[in-house]
Amino acid sequence: MEQLFSAPAAQYLLPALGEAPPGEPPDPKKCSPREYLEFYIFPVLLPGLAALLHEAEKEKCFEGKRNKFIPSDFLTEWLYNKNPKRKDESFTELFSIPFVKDWLKDHPRPPVPPSLLLSEEEASILIQSFWRGYRVRCDSEIQELRQWQKKLREERYIHEVVKKFWAKQEAKS
Repeated sequence: MEQLFSAPAAQYLLPALGEAPPGEPPDPKKCSPREYLEFYIFPVLLPGLAALLHEAEKEKCFEGKRNKFIPSDFLTEWLYNKNPKRKDESFTELFSIPFVKDWLKDHPRPPVPPSLLLSEEEASILIQSFWRGYRVRCDSEIQELRQWQKKLREERYIHEVVKKFWAKQEAKS
């Protein structure tokens, strides 16, 4: 245990963001896991994580409990587009990345809940309009009108008329 903590603290510091440690890069197939991380992984991953944090701050992820920002999607897109092998290629959206397309064919995502797609203003308008509609439907005259419409639909077999209409439309196609 003493050997672990007796080394100078500088030995445990990571290189500056996006920089490989000084010196010749080791052979990736023969170097230690630590050297591999320091020379090949951290110089790429750390700037991506910094960009992820900036984007999360822009998306106000640190203010509320729920939001539409998906960190793994952002990091995947960022790393793919910043890959040195793709230096001269144009920006590619997450769902246009080939391996993401292949993955989503076998593992489709559930739909995003509408609550995450709406802004606070849009959500408040929806809630208010629903409430106003509910209050109007509670009115006795409106209830009477709705009962009359229901009775009329039943008397005229409107459901059957609609079914026949759509059957004719589908037969034309």
